[in-house]
Amino acid sequence: MQPTLLILAAGMASRYGSLKQIQQFGPSGETIIDYSIYDAISAGFGKIVFIIRENFAAEFKEIFEPKLKGRVEVDYVFQEMDAFVGNHTIPADRTKPWGTAHAILCAKNAINEPFAVINADDFYGTDSFVKMAAFLKNDCKPDVYSVVGYELGKTISEHGSVSRGVCEVGATQNLTAINERTKIYKDGDQIVYEDADGGKHPLAANTPVSMNFWGFHPSVFQLSQDLFTEFLDKNISNPKSEFFIPIVADEFIRRSKGEVKVLPTSAKWFGVTYKEDAPGVQASLSELVKKGEYPDNLWK
Repeated sequence: MQPTLLILAAGMASRYGSLKQIQQFGPSGETIIDYSIYDAISAGFGKIVFIIRENFAAEFKEIFEPKLKGRVEVDYVFQEMDAFVGNHTIPADRTKPWGTAHAILCAKNAINEPFAVINADDFYGTDSFVKMAAFLKNDCKPDVYSVVGYELGKTISEHGSVSRGVCEVGATQNLTAINERTKIYKDGDQIVYEDADGGKHPLAANTPVSMNFWGFHPSVFQLSQDLFTEFLDKNISNPKSEFFIPIVADEFIRRSKGEVKVLPTSAKWFGVTYKEDAPGVQASLSELVKKGEYPDNLWK
């Protein structure tokens, strides 16, 4: 069975103001999502599921349907505030979506096979899709999930601090813990993260970090639903609280439900954390096209 790729795009509307302005980086006007889908199809993914907001569905489909028609099966899922909240009452001042793990939960009825999850606005590189597809086809089980581990040094922005899930990896290449470090940056010739008190801690350039490229068995849906209920019991009245994928991965390990394999990649990640990153992304893609890693028009 071919795996599915789940693309988290529900937050895009708020960042870009309108999907009409999804930034074009490739030589023929390709967005970063185009490159991810191209790599996924090449690696053997059989279906793409987009998680979007319902009010942007028409615009979104207008952009992607013509390109993907006849190439891959496509489905859409809406991340709505009231999905899976059960008996909880959503506070009136809550405007923020419930987070990335809730987004996955919203895809429960659209996916029945092993699947990968990525962010819409990150470029992950061919190597990571090849490795993830192989994992999902051969090694994914109800008690074996995965995450692509990037080398920290290949994910840093020159234009400010970044937030990364720093992975602790055990002897058998399994994830033992993931710690969200929200302020990582270059300090002279080393990379550091800052703690809440402003203390600086060095991190090696080859430290494995998660860029939110996960591989899951459909068993994750029930676990996520149970954990989301627990999350709401504790956090329903905090308007800024979010239910993130690493919370689910951490509890999966902590409750001895199974293991998360870290799939190391040498791929260079890039994305637009700051608007100043955009020219660099464009230059990196031009370079890859020049080297022949991508055609100059992905969907010709």
